[in-house]
Amino acid sequence: MAIPGNFLSSTTESIEPNTSGWRAKLNCTLHLGTGGRNGPNVLEVKSVAAGETQAETVTAYPVIGGETYYVFADAASLAVGERIGILWLNESGTAISTTWSMTTASASGSLHRVSVAGAAPPDAATARVVLSANETAAGALHHWENVYFGLPIRTQGNLLPFNVESGGELSSSGWVAETNATVARTAPMVIWPVNWYLSGGHLIAMTVTANGNAAMRCTQRVAATPGMEYLAYSYLGPRSSGMQPWVELRFYDAGGTLLLAKRANLAPPGVGLYRQHVSGTAPAGTETCEIATGLTAATAGQQLWVEGVVIAVAPKLRAGSVVPYEDSTFEAGVGSWAVASGTGTLARTSPWRATTEMMHGSYAMLVSAASTGATVVRSGAYPVTPGVSWRPEFSIKHVAGGWTVDIGARWLDSGGTEIGTDGLTGALALPTDGAWWTFFDDMTPPPGTASARIDLHLTATAASSTAWVDKVTLREVLPSTEVVADDDLARITLTLRDLIDGRLMTLWRVDEAGLRTLVRGPDGLMQDVAVSSDMMIVEDYEAPLGRPVSYYVEFVNASTGAYAGGRTTDTATINPGDGNLIWLKDPGMPHRNIRLRAHKPPDWARSIETGEYRIRGRRNPVVHSEVRAGLRGTLSVWTEDDEQREALHWILDSGNTLLWQAAPGHGVADMYVAVGEVTEARRIADARDTYRLWDLPLTEVDMPAAVGVAGTAGRSWQDVLSENTSWQEVLDRYATWEDVLLGRPISEE
Repeated sequence: MAIPGNFLSSTTESIEPNTSGWRAKLNCTLHLGTGGRNGPNVLEVKSVAAGETQAETVTAYPVIGGETYYVFADAASLAVGERIGILWLNESGTAISTTWSMTTASASGSLHRVSVAGAAPPDAATARVVLSANETAAGALHHWENVYFGLPIRTQGNLLPFNVESGGELSSSGWVAETNATVARTAPMVIWPVNWYLSGGHLIAMTVTANGNAAMRCTQRVAATPGMEYLAYSYLGPRSSGMQPWVELRFYDAGGTLLLAKRANLAPPGVGLYRQHVSGTAPAGTETCEIATGLTAATAGQQLWVEGVVIAVAPKLRAGSVVPYEDSTFEAGVGSWAVASGTGTLARTSPWRATTEMMHGSYAMLVSAASTGATVVRSGAYPVTPGVSWRPEFSIKHVAGGWTVDIGARWLDSGGTEIGTDGLTGALALPTDGAWWTFFDDMTPPPGTASARIDLHLTATAASSTAWVDKVTLREVLPSTEVVADDDLARITLTLRDLIDGRLMTLWRVDEAGLRTLVRGPDGLMQDVAVSSDMMIVEDYEAPLGRPVSYYVEFVNASTGAYAGGRTTDTATINPGDGNLIWLKDPGMPHRNIRLRAHKPPDWARSIETGEYRIRGRRNPVVHSEVRAGLRGTLSVWTEDDEQREALHWILDSGNTLLWQAAPGHGVADMYVAVGEVTEARRIADARDTYRLWDLPLTEVDMPAAVGVAGTAGRSWQDVLSENTSWQEVLDRYATWEDVLLGRPISEE
């Protein structure tokens, strides 16, 4: 799959099927090699003599002076390290300068990440990607692939700037030593997955000055809102065994006084890069927050690497859950959980484990019982609403011994007094297969309830029993599917809840006759789409007008392909309103859709290609025909004012395939059309009259299957603020508000 946002062609990026996107620049020849991960091929750069080799892209890509650009690639060599650069060119194609990465500290025969970012010089017009290595002999080989050049790739929702998140792809200026340390940028040999684009080749390195505690902090404090829960995380790289790294989230008031610091200690399983999370709720008076990291009881000369740094609003592990992140995931400890009764004990699991081993994150809550007997593990109090159903849920994994499991809730009034309990429908034996099992129950708080505590009833059936608990949530029970018609926008919004991560999903729209049509999503028609969250909202702008439709969603196991269930929704109908109004819709850009008053429907024509053969002595010819073509005709519509006129220009400007919809009963079925040369005429010879009569030549075409709904799911104004230093910079970087919505600066056009 092509790297999203890459300026390079797929051939230049992946070296598939050939090396045509590259040319030799200095002391090398280029060949097609094998062993790639983004496709089987690699670009093989072979030195002609000892010394620096350089290969560059054939194409020079348009850039905007002052804009920041990012380049990375995966490289491999058994002999020497390498570097990557951006060669800036002016309008005449003359080289201005090159922004180089640091040279990778060590060679490796495994493909590893090399990267750098830089601001284009003011007079830059284009840029090329340059691959470089200082070879020690003739005939030395360097392999390259998975090359990206474009705008910085960021974690959506990150409040920190790109240079901080990326581990210093621009410089080390995002960090400052705080205690007993120095800070620099480094470029070790680091291997990232081929499809992981949020980490590069540069890292921030903190070096301990003398024995004792050491720390550094981010130079950037970001705005924070009191009462909001935030999540901070970073890859931490201890460089020797026995080190005690930590990451800390700090909240400050308007005067810069520290109000609260939440720390999470990494329990490293070895020497490497491990992501560590910490979360906290901003206290009253909070204006800003920052992230810091360091080492406890360090030794002089020890080094800690930092990469992939994020501060964001903490996510909910289940949509609508009221359980804080730290109580759901146990990344920093056991949060507010405590043993209410029994002899069991609680702790965070250790050491750090890969996310594939946990339900979420890298840790869980470890419940231990030295002897048999019941233990009740109780949470903090979380806000709930009485009179509606709530679902406490948790996942548990058997580690040793034996357990039975049940779940309950305690209802509290506004003063914190317990007014009732619920749950405990019957304990179930926890399977000993080592898999994660999820337990839940639906309960309704009584009148007067303001908050709830979750009780986990865990009974050890054998001595020395242990279990892991993870992903604890409490949420209001809502329908698993909902459909709502929006008549003003001519769309149906479908909400799917309680989805299971890792499954593949296919979504159809079903009409009255039972005919199924695939629904469009961000990447095209939604067939075998990977489920990545427990809730999904789909806006269907291609649903018909005035006809009831439902939706059917089918799931399959991503590993085996086996059927894993399906759901059918209720029906919904879009009210077409005035029958003289029609819709023109852009399937890929529904924000451009427009409703217009029809003047005259098309008189349709259907062409056909034929070959006529006259046979001597016969009256009638022999005619061979192709399949008759689809409909062609001219639709006439009115625009009533300048705003509507500009909106029609806007939807027509792209030249995309459009969907024409009319109310039922007019003899026109929904139709995908290509619009030819249009005419715009005045109604009368009066310059003040705003009405225009448009003739739109239409050609019937097939539904575009690969077109995805343009957008940036989850993009918010905070993302815009994090990416730009001022609103003036936003106005300078983006041509239209649509470009702001889609995260598409001028340099991408």
